[in-house]
Amino acid sequence: MLTNLLTFALTVFMGFFAIMNPISNLTVFLNLTEGADKETKDRINKKAIKTAFVVVVVFMILGEIIFNLFGITIPAFKITGGILVFKVGFDMINSKKSPAQGLERININEDIAISPLAIPMLAGPGAIVTAMNFVSQNTWKHSGIVIVVFGIVCYLNYLVFKTSEIIIKKLGHNVIAVIGKLMGLIIAIIGTDMIIQGLKLSFKALQ
Repeated sequence: MLTNLLTFALTVFMGFFAIMNPISNLTVFLNLTEGADKETKDRINKKAIKTAFVVVVVFMILGEIIFNLFGITIPAFKITGGILVFKVGFDMINSKKSPAQGLERININEDIAISPLAIPMLAGPGAIVTAMNFVSQNTWKHSGIVIVVFGIVCYLNYLVFKTSEIIIKKLGHNVIAVIGKLMGLIIAIIGTDMIIQGLKLSFKALQ
């Protein structure tokens, strides 16, 4: 029994880690908080992680009820989330740095912690649907494992975001910029794939 639970926990961890890869999300965090001071970044970091955790856990527990209450379908959820993810990636690809940027303190709208950082980058359609799949038709013990493991993955993202300055110093701004462009492309592709999957599910439902 214990072996089965450990295997289940590892499967859940790998599933969430693949979707919420901290290294991939780091470039998004750096892009969205560029020019912000350390305190502002830390507030955004904490707010985004807490929001993502609460949102996914709520959907784990009340997902089907929420979807039915508002008449939300999985295809519509995937398409909308895909559009939002694509926009984030597109903005990263086309971002232009001002020569004066970084020389003065910049006011950052901390609402980016909610959207697009928490939703849909961290708590996006992929994470929510994956969480709902893991807890569906399982015992409360399994559901508890899913919540704990998701919390661990969220904390890993928090640590990576928190040490972003150190990572920048190790890799250098140019490397981060290149990675940011590449990740922007990948994120845009992920968004496009979400839209395609949503459309496929929509057409399948109509058949």
